[in-house]
Amino acid sequence: MTKDWQDEAAYKHFDSLDLSGLAWECLRRNSDYRANYPRMRDGLKSPAAWGLRFPG
Repeated sequence: MTKDWQDEAAYKHFDSLDLSGLAWECLRRNSDYRANYPRMRDGLKSPAAWGLRFPG
């Protein structure tokens, strides 16, 4: 069962997120990002296209 997007209780954790946590919550819900993720994981698409940067 999916969460009711209108249920305020389902979003309480958003109040405690920092900026990067909020960005991740929004990004992971994006259907285009989810479709691109396997290609990024396999090195076939750059994560920079989504504004992602990784330390190191």
